[in-house]
Amino acid sequence: MAFGLITGATYPLRSLNAFRQSPRLLKFVIIPIGVNFMIAVVLYVSLLFPAWNSIDALTLRLDTWVDQQIADLPQWLGVLDYLIMGVAYLLRLIAVIVLFLVTGFILLQFGTLLGAPWYGKLSEEMEKFRLGEAEVIDVGVIRDIWRALLFEVKKLLLWIAIAIPLLILNFIPAVGTLITAIAGIALTAFIACLDFLDGPSERRRFPFRQKMGIVFKTLPASGSFSLVCWALISVPFINLITIPLCVASGTLFWCDRVLPKLSPQQRGEREG
Repeated sequence: MAFGLITGATYPLRSLNAFRQSPRLLKFVIIPIGVNFMIAVVLYVSLLFPAWNSIDALTLRLDTWVDQQIADLPQWLGVLDYLIMGVAYLLRLIAVIVLFLVTGFILLQFGTLLGAPWYGKLSEEMEKFRLGEAEVIDVGVIRDIWRALLFEVKKLLLWIAIAIPLLILNFIPAVGTLITAIAGIALTAFIACLDFLDGPSERRRFPFRQKMGIVFKTLPASGSFSLVCWALISVPFINLITIPLCVASGTLFWCDRVLPKLSPQQRGEREG
């Protein structure tokens, strides 16, 4: 189990090695990076920068409020100013980290949806690199588009179905917030893992439940893989490159750790 946990986290490095061994694969990341850049401009202008400014303004207001509250206290209690502001800046750091994680996750969702044809091609070529060939069950362009949209809707419904109970759980004193935070991270990483492992599964037209089952069956490797990838896509501007990298990593992971566990029938299973 510990070996799988470590191995799963190494797949982004393995995909880098694959690009080094086969430079022709790099041409399949150019358009996805361009798509990510356009989406990132919109996200950063409309979400990231305003939220960053709001955090700065909130910190300044809190600093002013603290100064007012301790102005009339004995001088020896002035240490409270440093203590309270230390907590405030810690909360600010947490808020910034959460902001980066959320922005990266949103970029992933829009990027993989709008760049689906190119990500699909990247995943297909990476599978050929690893296995020598890539299995594709053709269902036509219209159904391809329909399945892609349905995949996004099912992910959204899954997120809502779990997020609402977590929101209610958050009101439980003491432990509620901690449980909600941990479960929220697990949920977001799980959905990100679905995205990164989707290429080979979708080419074989696996149903949504089987795609989810793949994540669970490959734990803990899929857990460490998804967390590392989520961290990589959360770094502003760097994530323009790391999202295609994680898509390629997911294909390598699928070929190495998922395919050997499937029966011949499962490898070609169609969705009913």
